Amino acid sequence: MKHYEVEILDAKTREKLCFLDKVEPHATIAEIKNLFTKTHPQWYPARQSLRLDPKGKSLKDEDVLQKLPVGTTATLYFRDLGAQISWVTVFLTEYAGPLFIYLLFYFRVPFIYGHKYDFTSSRHTVVHLACICHSFHYVKRLLETLFVHRFSHGTMPLRNIFKNCTYYWGFAAWMAYYINHPLYTPPTYGAQQVKLALAIFVICQLGNFSIHMALRDLRPAGSKTRKIPYPTKNPFTWLFLLVSCPNYTYEVGSWIGFAIMTQCLPGEPAVPPSAGLSPLGLCSPSLMPLLCPTVALFSLVGFTQMTIWAKGKHRSYLKEFRDYPPLRMPIIPFLL
Repeated sequence: MKHYEVEILDAKTREKLCFLDKVEPHATIAEIKNLFTKTHPQWYPARQSLRLDPKGKSLKDEDVLQKLPVGTTATLYFRDLGAQISWVTVFLTEYAGPLFIYLLFYFRVPFIYGHKYDFTSSRHTVVHLACICHSFHYVKRLLETLFVHRFSHGTMPLRNIFKNCTYYWGFAAWMAYYINHPLYTPPTYGAQQVKLALAIFVICQLGNFSIHMALRDLRPAGSKTRKIPYPTKNPFTWLFLLVSCPNYTYEVGSWIGFAIMTQCLPGEPAVPPSAGLSPLGLCSPSLMPLLCPTVALFSLVGFTQMTIWAKGKHRSYLKEFRDYPPLRMPIIPFLL
């Protein structure tokens, strides 16, 4: 059997980092990474990006050496991806934070709204419904991370967790502060608005979960198989007829429903000192029709990011599958 020689060069400096002799032809990139780690233990496999060209794309772990366009002496270029952390750890950290933070404001723990309101409860039903919906959303996300999602990549750069947690934790604190504030006022159109918004939220949560289950069933455990997702007997999956990433569509819909349900506007209304409220800011009466701007901004930022992800996934589907349904859009039917 003909063996390969593999030299690994630094993609930036072209310095030779490693030379591997008598590598099996059927060796995968993952196995080559493990061999490279033996000589450079500071670069564990998840940190390594190996490519055929210094500025080219990273090779997949499952790529086989003899199937690559290389000779018997193969040259691979290495880039350090930096410290890595597992996707499961990232998601659990991202989602546990908002769940805990929101409850701090809901129960009005000391030093948030002033001693007069410590551990008091809102008289408005919508405040309690909002807490239930917010908590349900993040408990669902945590359970999906543990039992539903199957990740094509095991890790992500450690630095991303700080950016992601700033977004999730920061917005959770901001919206929770105003929604649970003692001066919060219910939505303009009362119970009808709350019921409609609650229905939107629940439907979109069920839709989001249905899509996650459908995507999970496409990929057997332990594999990285990619298939075209199609609608199933579950009506919530029929959105696959029109968009490539209906899980993002439903996610945005959930937060639109939550914004309509809570409808509050950060402000600085005049309040007598006797109110005993924290000077951090107050929740004004509902001055903006229908939407809670804090939640709406959270939804807008999330929608922007999810649109970027959806477009990327849509492009990869089109590139990988020649028979990909032509009517589908990335995230919004017929528009985007």
